Amino acid sequence: MISKTFFSRKLLLSVILISSFDLPIVGKANEDISFSAPNLHTQTLAASCAACHGSNGNALVGNAVLAGMDKSYFISQMLAFKNGDKSATVMHRHAKGLQVEEINELAAYFAAQKKVPAISPAMQRLKANHD
Repeated sequence: MISKTFFSRKLLLSVILISSFDLPIVGKANEDISFSAPNLHTQTLAASCAACHGSNGNALVGNAVLAGMDKSYFISQMLAFKNGDKSATVMHRHAKGLQVEEINELAAYFAAQKKVPAISPAMQRLKANHD
């Protein structure tokens, strides 16, 4: 026959094991959780913007500069792309893949970036004769 001490020890070990995990708080909605910007997720999202909008939002000529952009303007533009109110070649696809919280985090991230003037290389003339 198994003693009560065995069950007590097993119960105590189970409670210790369960309490050592970081369990989610019941009733805590996603909207109530705030992230400190820039977190790794926000930086990863911003890195995907760099292909067209440059490192840290400092685009070369031809694309919008996101660095130093007003947060509310960034959010309104992204929501317009997301909702289909503003036409674009690819931005509507990018915006539809973002949650509103992610758009807000990106707005804060790019607003905090320092705007750096784009440096365009000097135009070059090719010689007709290549001797």
